[in-house]
Amino acid sequence: MDPLDTLTALGIELPTPAYIAGAIVFGLVGLWAWRRGRREERRASTWIGVALMFYPYAVSRTWLLYAVGAALCAGLWWDATA
Repeated sequence: MDPLDTLTALGIELPTPAYIAGAIVFGLVGLWAWRRGRREERRASTWIGVALMFYPYAVSRTWLLYAVGAALCAGLWWDATA
């Protein structure tokens, strides 16, 4: 039996390339925001950076990954302009 068929039979689906790319991009933006927030002592930016780095582990849908990521990036932008 094919290993991919075995995983599918167990209910495990592999992420799409779009999901993996989004998780990497949002993780890097989160790392940048976390480091910048710590350097400038901005608590909101620091915590938004942490959220950007770790929320892909809790989200399984690609569209939800991009929606939450865009919302967190908007919050990061809002905090940077305030």
